[in-house]
Amino acid sequence: MIFTGNPTLDIAVFAIFGLLIGSFLNVVVHRLPIMLEARWARESAEFSGAEVPPSAAFNLVVPRSRCPHCGHAIAWHENIPVISYALLGGKCAGCKKAIALRYPLVELACGAVFGFCAARFGTGVSGVVWCGFSAALLALALIDWDTTLLPDDLTLPLLWAGLIAAALHWIPVNLSDALWGAVGGYMSLWLVYWGFKLLTGKEGMGFGDFKLYAALGVWFGWQCLIPIILMASLIGAMIGIALKMNSQLREGGYIPFGPFLAGAGFTTLLWGPGNVRQLIGL
Repeated sequence: MIFTGNPTLDIAVFAIFGLLIGSFLNVVVHRLPIMLEARWARESAEFSGAEVPPSAAFNLVVPRSRCPHCGHAIAWHENIPVISYALLGGKCAGCKKAIALRYPLVELACGAVFGFCAARFGTGVSGVVWCGFSAALLALALIDWDTTLLPDDLTLPLLWAGLIAAALHWIPVNLSDALWGAVGGYMSLWLVYWGFKLLTGKEGMGFGDFKLYAALGVWFGWQCLIPIILMASLIGAMIGIALKMNSQLREGGYIPFGPFLAGAGFTTLLWGPGNVRQLIGL
């Protein structure tokens, strides 16, 4: 899949496309949890036999994005990744209140990782599937950080997409290693979960963590599971200590583990699975 015939320009095309996907990810991160909560409420009402009142359409496409402060509908020229934020001075065109810096940062991060995937894996199918992996991982990290949810709507497609990519040789992991990566990732955290619960009576993590770890095992192979969990734990400990020192821990001192798994996944992607496996002599 070549766009210009010039490798540098092709990478730039991927990076620009990543900026656009990053803008969409901001919508996904905000709206998907709301959509899930509405779905759960509707299913609960239907199960109990209660009447479900009609509601306005709300999904990833409608309604149009608006300022959360004044309701100003965001025009197309106010929604150009990074550029619009800079031109608007980081403020809403309607009420002039500040727009969260996270929006352009997510766009830039997605653009950077798409460019990296194109440079590392090429601009063919392999590069495209790794871009998809990166976008899903970024969205999951942000959603979990905001809501402590790792939606099946993202974790399960990520897992299955990895198995398909391995079967079709789109990623450098054979199907057997990918399959056992899924099994090892899920079962290891499942055992930790139940061991912790039996000892303390508390739940130390959610089932979404099992599925995300399983998905990482698929994309990188079972050999990377131990380095990934070690890196996730180290990243989590460092951020947890920093938050505690700045008195920014949430009520109960709980920190979702998904963002740290995602961070370890990105580290493995950037560093290379082969280098990661060398950590444990594989």
